[in-house]
Parts: sequence; C-alpha cells; structure tokens
Amino acid sequence: QVQLVESGGGLVQAGGSLRLACAASGRSFSDTNMAWYRQAPGKAREFVAISGYLGTTLYLNAVKGRFTVSRDNNTNTQYLQMNDLKPEDTAKYDCSVLEYWGKGTQVTVSS
Repeated sequence: QVQLVESGGGLVQAGGSLRLACAASGRSFSDTNMAWYRQAPGKAREFVAISGYLGTTLYLNAVKGRFTVSRDNNTNTQYLQMNDLKPEDTAKYDCSVLEYWGKGTQVTVSS
C-alpha cells in the first residue's frame, strides 16, 4: 500500500524558513517525478515544484529563488526548503507522486 506522509509545516513569520518533507512508502519512486502542490483557502490547488527522477527541477514562478526542491531516493523522501517565506505562501502543501497524494501539511506565514 502506497503512502505519502508530509511533515515540517508550521507557523512562521514573514522572512522565515521551513523545510517540508514527504516520506513515501509502499514502493520505490526513484524512477518517477515527485511534486509539491499547495492550496490556499478559497483558491484552487496550484503546482509549486517538481523534482524529476533525472535530477531536473521546475518551480512556480512565484517561488523561484526562494524554494528548493530535492529528493533522497535512498529513503524515498522528497524535500521542499522554503526560505524568505511570505504571507502569500500560506497554504496546505501536498506531496504528489503519480496518482498518489499525501494528506498535506499546513504552512502559515504571519506578516
């Protein structure tokens, strides 16, 4: 049974940092892309970043230069380092691999 479990969310002041983790279990995802999405209250879910299995990365323009996605295929874990956080980054962050989704972790940035 595949499971994705996110962690690392919390409350932080603007300008602060958080590191999210997405631990996958049930099978190896070393040969697939892993992605982060987020959804703010009243808004549609949006793509944030992707870590490709060949090492490529892609980011939402609004987070470029502030967020860094990475992965550890040995532990089946994807990370999202978020620096210089802004109130508009407040959202529930979800990890996604293929058709699988985690339950998300809440990030709240206060001004």
